[in-house]
Amino acid sequence: MITLGIETSCDDTAVGIIRTAADKDEILASETFTQTEQHACYGGVVPEIASRAHLEKIDITIAQALASANLSIADIDLFAAGAGPGLIGGVIVGLNMAKSLALSTGKPFVAVNHLEAHALMPAMFSNTLKFPYLLLLASGGHTQILWVEKAGAYKLLGATLDDAAGECFDKVAKVMGYNYMGGKYVEEEALQGDPSAFAFPRPLLHSGDFNMSFSGLKTSVLNTIAKEGLARKADIAASFQAAVCDVIDAKMRACIDAGYKGDIVASGGVLCNKTLRAALERVASDTGVGFFAPPLKYCVDNGVMIAYAGQERFKLFGATPLDIKPRPRWPLSEI
Repeated sequence: MITLGIETSCDDTAVGIIRTAADKDEILASETFTQTEQHACYGGVVPEIASRAHLEKIDITIAQALASANLSIADIDLFAAGAGPGLIGGVIVGLNMAKSLALSTGKPFVAVNHLEAHALMPAMFSNTLKFPYLLLLASGGHTQILWVEKAGAYKLLGATLDDAAGECFDKVAKVMGYNYMGGKYVEEEALQGDPSAFAFPRPLLHSGDFNMSFSGLKTSVLNTIAKEGLARKADIAASFQAAVCDVIDAKMRACIDAGYKGDIVASGGVLCNKTLRAALERVASDTGVGFFAPPLKYCVDNGVMIAYAGQERFKLFGATPLDIKPRPRWPLSEI
């Protein structure tokens, strides 16, 4: 089976093509048109600009992916697209394109939940990962801990009650003077700093549940910058990053102690942060379970994850009716 996946939920127009044969998944193409420059001057994603850029680039990105895979549109067996959650204008573009391709070629179509695509992506790169597993899903707008019983069956154990970890990284970066998508620069600064230099709060660390909160931590960092300035930027970055890692570490261990002991899986753009990945690997090692995460380039939004989740859903549930509507909000609990 050859599957083409389309991802347009935020500010990247991404198309991936995979081939599955004898239980082996092969990436044939992964093309992404990023809109970072278009949104940088605004300090964040502007939905109207994002949806227009998707419209301009979606057919070009599909053509590039087909050329990279040395395929024609007639060679595709299954079309998949992210149907939400995400910015509604962008989701509409990708969803309607995939529906149109399926309808015009007479091939099946599958609507994919963006969060489920992140949740299943690590399995594509491992033959040893087995269900059930404990998942940290940390993307720009989400920080969730889930018990993944199998594909299509997810139990939400805990989530951030306010800002997601990725949002906090970007907001701290902005106050530090970095441009849009500045979370990676905070990590670079942190490598040069002392993680114990500032005693930033660890909200809900001992709350007795698995929920998280990062808004108060973000506010504490911003107040410290307002008071101290940026002379100790590296120490502030390192101390902030350590606080985020400590909270996630504690919540993952609490889930395991409560009986949710399975391999630890991590996915989403925030898992490009190597310090957080290392912290989760330590949790896995300390508790005697495995650790799995996609390669860094496939942690961020991409078309391959949509194609993989699409083919897995097709195996289990068949095609999606073409009258499905885009969903800007679509919790995994409603899959």
